Amino acid sequence: MDAYYYLIAGLPDITLDDGKLSYTVDSFKSEIYPDLSDKDKRIIDLFYLKFDNDNLLHLLKDKDYVINTSGLFSADELISLIDTVKDGDIPDKKFPSYFCKFISEYFSLAPEEEYKANDILASDYYSYAMKCRNGFVSSWFEFNLNINNILTAISARKYKIDVAPSIVGDTEVCEMLRTSNARDFGLGDTLSYLENIQRISEMENLVEREKKVDQLKWDWMETESFFNYFTVERLFVFLSQLEMIERWISLDKDKGNELFRAMIKALKDDVQIPEEFRN
Repeated sequence: MDAYYYLIAGLPDITLDDGKLSYTVDSFKSEIYPDLSDKDKRIIDLFYLKFDNDNLLHLLKDKDYVINTSGLFSADELISLIDTVKDGDIPDKKFPSYFCKFISEYFSLAPEEEYKANDILASDYYSYAMKCRNGFVSSWFEFNLNINNILTAISARKYKIDVAPSIVGDTEVCEMLRTSNARDFGLGDTLSYLENIQRISEMENLVEREKKVDQLKWDWMETESFFNYFTVERLFVFLSQLEMIERWISLDKDKGNELFRAMIKALKDDVQIPEEFRN
């Protein structure tokens, strides 16, 4: 296991309520990422792939889409991959396997099923990330998937929407959320944080509720990585926390309320939560 003593010792202390940052997600990629071992780069790649996911979705619909450059791949690379899969050729091994799987799935969707693309890609992404051999990172993605799905299931119940189609993934927890009629979805003894999520879901102020969700994730990362002092896990935590802070700095209260009202309307219309909120 590689240790990054000087690198991590030089990182600033950050909190979720910080109003400005000396590091950003992009500066991490340009300044810190190059110094990592190849093995650890592959772990950090799992974080940055979320931006490629969004780019891939947009490019499948519009090849002129201006991509988010925070991802790992350029627009030309992703377009080339799309064409390669579409033509049935063998893709370059530099791409994660779930990209090819998803592109094939996307092309098999009927026009009226295209709304499913976001959730199909999210499911493929989480399945891929949870297979990471790094136990902390694998658990982090499972934790995120569970939180997103639990909140979705609670909201679906509240608005009397069928829960099952809204759940992403194929884990045992996913299956319980799809099928259980119990108040705790039969997960009360399995997930120690379930009750906390249920309390958060009852908060009326949607912006404050989302902040509580991020605080829950922040606290989980700090607890689970407590003994990972100078390793890639600590860098992964720092990067994930940077993203949270960046999002809150850019999201003023009025805009936040507007976006969350749109989320609720989308759920009522049986359309999935916007991708930028599926972390």
